[in-house]
Amino acid sequence: MIVNLIDYLKERMQTVKVFGAIAVAAMVVWTIVGVDTHHAHTWMEAHIPGFWAMFSVLSCVVLIYFARWFGKSGIMTREDYYGD
Repeated sequence: MIVNLIDYLKERMQTVKVFGAIAVAAMVVWTIVGVDTHHAHTWMEAHIPGFWAMFSVLSCVVLIYFARWFGKSGIMTREDYYGD
């Protein structure tokens, strides 16, 4: 079932990107409009609108690229490594 969902989403990558961008925009708008920064703990929270939404997206992007680099740097191997 999950494999079918992944295949379905792979076939519609542009739609996934659009919905992802909409989700990020909604998070930024919500943090600007709906979050009270009166009791912020850091300067960035209080003065940069949507800081935590942008921070989380940036963190995810960095994590994805690091994992991709780490996998290609030697962790990943060919599929028939243990075969024959």
